[in-house]
Amino acid sequence: MPDELASAQAKLVYLALHIAEEATATDLQQLVGLSKLTLFAVLETLVTKDLVQQTEDGYAIQ
Repeated sequence: MPDELASAQAKLVYLALHIAEEATATDLQQLVGLSKLTLFAVLETLVTKDLVQQTEDGYAIQ
């Protein structure tokens, strides 16, 4: 788990992506139970920190 992840939600999404390897926002929403609004905010933060990349099919860990 990267040290720069402070929020529990960011850690949860990062861990879900680590397990799934690649997932769509809908897949992640079902896995972690966050609203899409919250999920997209978390994903944007993870992408900005270069921890996650947006792919053609969803999101994946860098």
